[in-house]
Amino acid sequence: MYNLDNAIFEFCATGNVVLDEPYGNGHINMTRHIILDNNGKKTEYILQRINKNVFKDPESLMENYVGVTEFLRKKVIAAGGDPDREAIRVIKAKDGKNFYIDNDGEYWRLILFIVDNICYERVERPEQFYESAVAFGKFQRLLADYPAKTLHETIKNFHNTPDRFRQLCEAAEADVCGRRSEVEAELAFVTEREEFAGTLERAHKDGILPLKVTHNDTKLNNVLFDKDSGKPICVIDLDTIMPGYSVNDFGDSIRFGATTAAEDEADLSKVNFDLSLYELYVKGFIEGAGDGLTDGEKKLLPTAAIMMTFECGMRFLTDYLNGDTYFRTSRPGQNLDRARNQFKLVSDMEQKLPEMEQIVNKYCHF
Repeated sequence: MYNLDNAIFEFCATGNVVLDEPYGNGHINMTRHIILDNNGKKTEYILQRINKNVFKDPESLMENYVGVTEFLRKKVIAAGGDPDREAIRVIKAKDGKNFYIDNDGEYWRLILFIVDNICYERVERPEQFYESAVAFGKFQRLLADYPAKTLHETIKNFHNTPDRFRQLCEAAEADVCGRRSEVEAELAFVTEREEFAGTLERAHKDGILPLKVTHNDTKLNNVLFDKDSGKPICVIDLDTIMPGYSVNDFGDSIRFGATTAAEDEADLSKVNFDLSLYELYVKGFIEGAGDGLTDGEKKLLPTAAIMMTFECGMRFLTDYLNGDTYFRTSRPGQNLDRARNQFKLVSDMEQKLPEMEQIVNKYCHF
């Protein structure tokens, strides 16, 4: 239960509460926008209760969170930027920890609010997609030399595509809801690509794809934009920071950003891969990343776009077979529509792969 007295005043923040209201559209953590007035000086904060049902080890999560944000702040300072605007600042609890545990065992964190920002829930103009690409590319550049192996894997095998393949096969075999007969065509589509599923894992083992810090939720609404200039200022929502492959962050952005239809569109004739949006994102991501990506990573960007779409389709299909227990649904068959939607995009991308590779070569000057 939300209790302001047991949370906000357990942190190193002083003043009287003059605003306390819900903030954002997130469905995982409980998030509040707080303003404290300390003798006329007002300071804004974000207070969050970390969802222990999703994140089983909040202390490891916060160790990742603080390690990365402090590293980013040092990079911003070294570049002459404003660390309280271009990076997240975690406020310590009075006991010196980076979180507070209340009497119910709930974990809370307090971060400084980044003022004068705009956050977009969906792409309203193509330039926003481009600017988000610049932001996530810059995120990779700034963290290129962060020791990714020191990060905790807060969600095990999150983007391990062969493991997602295994989970789908197990769900199909168990068929707990008797739905397998509806999805034999989709299962055949996946089985035909079993070898492909291991492409990125093999590239890592071969030394082509290095382990990096990955965001793992590269949606547009996880970038804050300056309300005056319209330029990106900070990447937020770092709960899923983990060791992984930079190309997965790129691929996930393409999966949901470079498509002509909503993720659950049932009319597959409306679902197509938009090469112009893809090119816009490639341009921005490469510009933002600069020398933060290896040539091996750059060359695998098109493959990763297909891989993340394929993986997400498998996840939707697995959840459908398991009875819709993971992804939130608002109507029967929604997860199956989502899976078919993603597989349609995979097919479209596969046909356009040569053009996708040419676009990467164009901006990487290969």
